[in-house]
Amino acid sequence: MASPKPTLIAAIRSAAKKIADSAQYQWGHMGSCNCGHLVQEVTQLSRADIHEYAMRTRGGDWSEQALDFCPTSGYLMDQVISIMIDAGMELADFRHLEQLSDKRVLARLPETSRHLRHNYREDVVIYMNAWADFLEEQLLQQVKLPSLELVPAVSVG
Repeated sequence: MASPKPTLIAAIRSAAKKIADSAQYQWGHMGSCNCGHLVQEVTQLSRADIHEYAMRTRGGDWSEQALDFCPTSGYLMDQVISIMIDAGMELADFRHLEQLSDKRVLARLPETSRHLRHNYREDVVIYMNAWADFLEEQLLQQVKLPSLELVPAVSVG
């Protein structure tokens, strides 16, 4: 599972909002699909550039690209994946996001809503928001606050 980094969490939420609001959601397009929208947010690459990088090297969906990932290949797509890993993602996250399949994310949803369709905009938005919530909770669990002691108010006057 991805590392709970604030910038990744914000990118997931932003991508979910854009998918919800955008007419440019297309599951079969590497730059406009579930992962493509998140990659746009993190890398600031256009959907066209992402798709071109993917098709120029190996082809296949994000799951296949992640399986074939080699950080030293020099391929632009592998550089994109490296950026995403640096942002906090793990290779398995690409498959889970494309298929809406991480059981820890799905467990956050009501039992009747856990059968998401990977290529339906509304289901992608639900999944991404649940994923961002999960990561945010993990991040907050890492925060240790000092013990706060109540001090009686001092009256002036």
